[in-house]
Amino acid sequence: MTPTRSELVRVFGRIGLLSFGGPAAQISLMHQELVEKRPWLDEQTYLRALSLCMLLPGPEAMQLATYAGWRLRGVTGGLIAGALFVLPGAFIIAALVGLYAAFGNLPLVQAGFLGVKATVIVIVLQALRNLSRKALTDTQHKAIAGLGFLAIFALNLPFPLIIMVAAIWGFVTFQGQPQTSDIPQAPKVTGMIRMGALWLMLWLGPLLALNLSGQKLLSDLGWFFARLAVVTFGGAYAVLAYMTQTVVDKHQWISTDQMIDALGLAETTPGPLILVTQFVAMLTGQISGGATLAIAAGMVAIWATFVPCFLWIFLAAPYLDQLAARPRLSAALHGITAAVVGVILNLSVWFGLNVLFAEVPNQSWGPVTLPWPELTSLDLRALILTVIAGLLIFKFKFGMATTLTVVAAIGMGFHFL
Repeated sequence: MTPTRSELVRVFGRIGLLSFGGPAAQISLMHQELVEKRPWLDEQTYLRALSLCMLLPGPEAMQLATYAGWRLRGVTGGLIAGALFVLPGAFIIAALVGLYAAFGNLPLVQAGFLGVKATVIVIVLQALRNLSRKALTDTQHKAIAGLGFLAIFALNLPFPLIIMVAAIWGFVTFQGQPQTSDIPQAPKVTGMIRMGALWLMLWLGPLLALNLSGQKLLSDLGWFFARLAVVTFGGAYAVLAYMTQTVVDKHQWISTDQMIDALGLAETTPGPLILVTQFVAMLTGQISGGATLAIAAGMVAIWATFVPCFLWIFLAAPYLDQLAARPRLSAALHGITAAVVGVILNLSVWFGLNVLFAEVPNQSWGPVTLPWPELTSLDLRALILTVIAGLLIFKFKFGMATTLTVVAAIGMGFHFL
């Protein structure tokens, strides 16, 4: 069954508005809407599309929506589905940045944010648990995860290098048949080259124009988020440590506390969590030049982050049957996913230390640099709120939005006490 464009807009608009709860909940929601409620996609097609999106850089749920739209109505359908998955959350993020800039420094608001930050620690731990159950299926992948954690936590190696080494290791050490005997025919190469050239020009052309215009901050933001889009394997959690290294430590666009606030607020909105890039960019623009620069920075971040998602899908989707016939690529992906577990563990430790302790200086021993908290700077309120968030999520099975609301309210209650 091929839906009309109006049906596509209505269904994917609904998905975009209701896509809270991270990629697992978003993928489940799309399964209900596209496979169970409507005969738009069959089960096998949906699962193979999900595998393809896991293989690509970028937010897998947004790319799955784009693939579904492409499968149903071609490139136009892909554009409709992908855009409607992102835009509702983007408008909400823009409003939240304005409110944060206006009221974020009030003591009562800061008390509420402490509850949000404490909940974020638990949310990241939950993501770590769920991903590790799927990714760490044997000793080799557990070792990759451990080495990935040490590489970024202790040696401060760049995230792209870590995932590249993990992918090569998975590809080289694969054991079994390198491909199935029956490989489907590939689409015409010339058409795919034209498609790739068009989308590369659409993606990078505006960033080159920013270089020529002399808008240094917007240009720096655009090229950073463009690089980030290429290495975003494993979802937003995987690249947050890399993002933090760059925006907090290298460029000092925002502070560590503001970075944690950005993630907490991004968790409360529909759409992909990688919309945190928009929040970071808009807050950077607001600090540097006010509301006008903030809006421009947010538009640059959205463009640099999400346009390549359409590029990957429109190039890779016609090759889905070909990719399924080559298990070595799946082995490379498995290696990347295992390394991502280690990177997310690093993120968990980094968030936890910076929320629970007021002072976390670095201690160096040769090439090894470790965050070493001052135990006397422990924030008991943050510790209590983290424990409460953990109980609500892991023991009582509260949803993410409910837990964020409850723990933020408790944090504000501490302010009055």
